[in-house]
Amino acid sequence: MHIAQIGTGRVGRPTAYTILCSRLADELTVCDIKPGLAKAFAEELKHVSASLNLDTKIHYCEKDEDVSGADIILISAGKPRVPGVSMSRRDLAIENARIVKYVSEVTISSNRGAKYVVITNPVDAMTMVCKRYSRAEFVIGTGTYVESLRLRSKLAEYFQIPVSEVSGWVGGEHGELATVLWTTVKVYGMPLEEYLKIRGKLLEKSTIEDYVRSITKFIIDNVGGTEYGPAAAFKDIIEAIVKDRRTYFPIDVPIRFDEISEPVYVSLPTKLGRSLGENLYDKLSFEERIKVLEAGKAIYRTYVDAVSNID
Repeated sequence: MHIAQIGTGRVGRPTAYTILCSRLADELTVCDIKPGLAKAFAEELKHVSASLNLDTKIHYCEKDEDVSGADIILISAGKPRVPGVSMSRRDLAIENARIVKYVSEVTISSNRGAKYVVITNPVDAMTMVCKRYSRAEFVIGTGTYVESLRLRSKLAEYFQIPVSEVSGWVGGEHGELATVLWTTVKVYGMPLEEYLKIRGKLLEKSTIEDYVRSITKFIIDNVGGTEYGPAAAFKDIIEAIVKDRRTYFPIDVPIRFDEISEPVYVSLPTKLGRSLGENLYDKLSFEERIKVLEAGKAIYRTYVDAVSNID
């Protein structure tokens, strides 16, 4: 399995490192336009391979068009949010759309049949950009999976139980309109409401929701950016594809809404393997479906605005 990581910044490097350490790639290509960065990072990955006795072939390049023969292409190239500055992921849309458009256009011919996994923010709209300009059959975005890990972590802390006993998803938009899909949350295998009733517990859902939406800014302001949580999340997604897991992940997939003129990439729990399976949209509550629709409308506006500025 040949995996290519395009963009080796604060997110791309730990993602590629985690994929390597998880033994998911026979070949790993790292690409970045900053002179010397990809080569330096590739050298470090070779040292990691020696430590782990991995025979993974490590390649590097500084031109996106030099990526060749990849089975999976991860796109994290783009401008990040700035520490200490109040800004939305949507504020990055136009500049990052130009980057994702270029990467999508120049890699498709040399990577026939490659699966594209978009990380660049705002990821939902950028996944639509990738699909538009690559025309690849398999294009997904990492969606709200990292928010879902944050949800599980916070609920485990709140109830003081092992995180392995909590499951559940966040959907909608990776951003302001991320919505906790409470109907999917289970604790010790029980639906959340049943668990609360049996254990005689109360839960301030708004506290959990606020944490899921706000913790990223705290991390960015104090560390400079999120790294390890997203890297672990993206590794899980790649592993599901490589090993054909066919388990649910809240990823960006195209959904058609009557209110929107074309399919919109919105994050929904979807069976993920080497192909895409069913999603859980029809099993959500009415209120949750409305929130997902509102997220879809916002994502589409961001996408249309970005594309109108780069076409």
